[in-house]
Amino acid sequence: MSKYSNLQIEVTDQIQTININRPEKLNALNIKTIEELKDCIQTAYDDGEVKGIIITGTGEKSFVAGADIKEIADLNEVNARKFSENGQEVFELIEKCPKPVIAVINGYALGGGMELALACHLRVASENAIMGLPEVTLGIIPGYGGTQRLSQLVGKGKAFELIMTGEKIDATEAFRLGLVNYVCKSIDLAKTKSTDILNKIFENAPLAISMTIDCINAAFLPDEDGYLIEANSFANCCTSEDFHEGTKAFLEKRKPNFKGK
Repeated sequence: MSKYSNLQIEVTDQIQTININRPEKLNALNIKTIEELKDCIQTAYDDGEVKGIIITGTGEKSFVAGADIKEIADLNEVNARKFSENGQEVFELIEKCPKPVIAVINGYALGGGMELALACHLRVASENAIMGLPEVTLGIIPGYGGTQRLSQLVGKGKAFELIMTGEKIDATEAFRLGLVNYVCKSIDLAKTKSTDILNKIFENAPLAISMTIDCINAAFLPDEDGYLIEANSFANCCTSEDFHEGTKAFLEKRKPNFKGK
């Protein structure tokens, strides 16, 4: 029996699929779901049986329709700051996960749902996906990192437009803007595509993948020297067993057998 009330977890062929499972609420993120997601991601960091993660929502109607409005309605200045910081902490865990994380977006990905997708390393959408940050229509702004990550992906001007108008966009427009990596005809095909991407990643050195994640994230952190982090990570890779195996395999014209060391 799962230890989570609002998540369904399945691990197949070293891919952990996390289903946000509140279909009666269109998988809206409440405080309990955020707490469970934090525990699940933290556990995956050190789980040797998990090499990659897919995050999706139960059913075809919604990835995550947003935060739970009933909880938001009761916020004041003090607990609202904590509410925002808690969500930001969990989504940062996803963004910094040393294993690749892909959001499979089915149906609505609005507000906190879109912010969850933005925190993942890659995004694959079904054709019925509808994405947006409509918080201004409720008198608030995105609080789980949406103002920052959307700007990184689509640029400052477009982020201003999407957030200030609260406009929702379909999968085709999301792809055109670079918000999603692929659009598939159905949720099943989107899951298959995501699995294919992860399996392609798994062919490569795990340590190099982890350091790639660190370096690309550093490009968007104002207090970090991304070039220095890249140089240090490159040097660390060159001391690894995987580096010696990879170069040896190349010279011997065979597939490498990476160990993640």
